[in-house]
Amino acid sequence: MNGIGRSFNHRILVAGLFVLFYSHGWEGSSQTAVPAPLFYTLADFDSVKKFDTHIHLNTMDTAFIQQAKADNFHFLDIVDDRPFGINRKEQEKIALHQVQSFPGTVFYAATFSVRNWADANWNEQALQEIKRAMSAGAVAIKVWKNVGMEQKDSAGKFIMIDNPRFDPLLDYLAKNNIPLVAHLGEPKDCWLPLDKMVLHKGYYSQHPEYHMYVHPEYPSYDDHINARDHMLEKHPDLHFIGAHLGSLEWSLVELAKRLDKFSNMAVDLSRMPEIFLHTKNNRQQTRDFFIRYQDRLLYATDVQVAATSDPVAMNKSMHENRVKNWRFFATDDTLRASGIEGPFKGLQLPKEVVDKIYRKNAEKWLPGVLKKNG
Repeated sequence: MNGIGRSFNHRILVAGLFVLFYSHGWEGSSQTAVPAPLFYTLADFDSVKKFDTHIHLNTMDTAFIQQAKADNFHFLDIVDDRPFGINRKEQEKIALHQVQSFPGTVFYAATFSVRNWADANWNEQALQEIKRAMSAGAVAIKVWKNVGMEQKDSAGKFIMIDNPRFDPLLDYLAKNNIPLVAHLGEPKDCWLPLDKMVLHKGYYSQHPEYHMYVHPEYPSYDDHINARDHMLEKHPDLHFIGAHLGSLEWSLVELAKRLDKFSNMAVDLSRMPEIFLHTKNNRQQTRDFFIRYQDRLLYATDVQVAATSDPVAMNKSMHENRVKNWRFFATDDTLRASGIEGPFKGLQLPKEVVDKIYRKNAEKWLPGVLKKNG
């Protein structure tokens, strides 16, 4: 039996002894203690405080935030240096406004630019951007996939995250206990033709500039993963949150290898369709993975929040998706999901695991969240 299976069986044994002990009451006592249930139910959704560690606020509208509050959600708004949509400065303007308007509910992760990479003083400029953002209230720094997939150096080579020029910035983050959230690489589907993709055909058909199958001259999937791993080897004290399951969404085994190797690495869960697919294919292995790595997994959705003429419909959709994900983690209900053929059962994780995934890990890996919430 592998380590995941042994860990799971140990927890079930302990839980069984707990129930057995309390069902017979304290020795010499005339009262019988009633143990708390080991699992949440669908009815607990509203009462449990939750945190979404990966969304993008692209509007000053507040309807989304109001619904999040009604659903007992707090969240991390992530600012990217992306070439489409609203620019980085506008994203940060929105983030700061919403953080100030909804303190304790909205938090944000800032970023720094690599577009001026060729400048001799790029390092100092980037460091000042980080310091300014943290002073303004950011709780993390984000690196986006333009590192590795867009920006090139003066020799025409793609800049990868293990480039030595990043080292002073990463050292600063580690020294000051500032977590790095990083979207490095893409799902492995990205290097496949559209008709061979499992879950991402829609995105890459709309964004061919990031579809690596049609750009063989770009870095390979392994190039991205190896550069990320090399960066973590160089900076073992850096608190690192790999966005989108660390771009290892295709294999829980490969992800487990990285979590075992890098003790300061966590990942956000903003690849829920892949998690559903893993569950459908091997529910026990997936459940064991979540129990074994319960301290390293952060709930996330990567929701893009834009202005809308129908906030009621938007909030209904947001609420239903949050409830569906809650059912998946907390219950063993039979579920269906878009892109997944056939039904699958929820993981029904123990309460302590659900609490970590939905809140406690956010407070642990994003210490600014706990600090600002007192």
